Amino acid sequence: MRAPAFFVAHGAPSLAIEQDDFTHAANAFGRTLDGLRGIALISAHWQARGPVRVNAVARPPMIYDFGGFSPELYRVQYEAPGSPALANEIAELLGTPLETERGWDHGVWVPMLHIRPAADIPLVEISLPVGAEPRELLQLGAALAPLREWGVAIAGSGGIVHNLRILDFGNRSAKPLDWAAEFDQWISERLAARDFDAIADYSRAPSASLAVPTPEHFEPLLVVLGATQEQDELRMIYEGFQYATLSMRSVVFV
Repeated sequence: MRAPAFFVAHGAPSLAIEQDDFTHAANAFGRTLDGLRGIALISAHWQARGPVRVNAVARPPMIYDFGGFSPELYRVQYEAPGSPALANEIAELLGTPLETERGWDHGVWVPMLHIRPAADIPLVEISLPVGAEPRELLQLGAALAPLREWGVAIAGSGGIVHNLRILDFGNRSAKPLDWAAEFDQWISERLAARDFDAIADYSRAPSASLAVPTPEHFEPLLVVLGATQEQDELRMIYEGFQYATLSMRSVVFV
């Protein structure tokens, strides 16, 4: 049975200690992942220059790569194991080096502690190449696609609309701003149409410069799209916004 390819929004770090309709949807989705051999995950929060790197640490420590949040957040532990064996397989598949010291950044543990709270599926994080063109990221996903036949899901963690400069952080349930909703809907329609070429040219989309002021949160979506197959079914994990400019839209291809 082919493993899924999915993209999950990770929102603000504080999501780790919150419960809402998004976290409930993420948990419901996570229950469909029983039996996976592992998850190969690309996070917005591990960017690396040079060749793509693959995390081969068996028990990665927590990285609290943010500031100014509740002290409770800095005590969160997510003890999902790494898999050096699987990391070696992925590195061989890509022809890239291993990383032997890195921990879990919050792009990994914030969504995954809601998706698999038992931390019972091995994770292997893959770095996001700095400066890659969108079609290069689609190609990276295509290179990873054989993992799905080996029982390994391909996952991306980021945000389709992620503008921290224009953020109503005092109101998590704030109505999305018009430009944010417009771009999010544009992506949703092209996902449904399987028009990945248009998504790769997202800079031409309405309000793209506001919705994607920097590319790193959007780029994991492109890797996931590259790992899909024509016969895959698109399913929505969640759609909605937090803080007016953080799209929480999350999707899976099965």
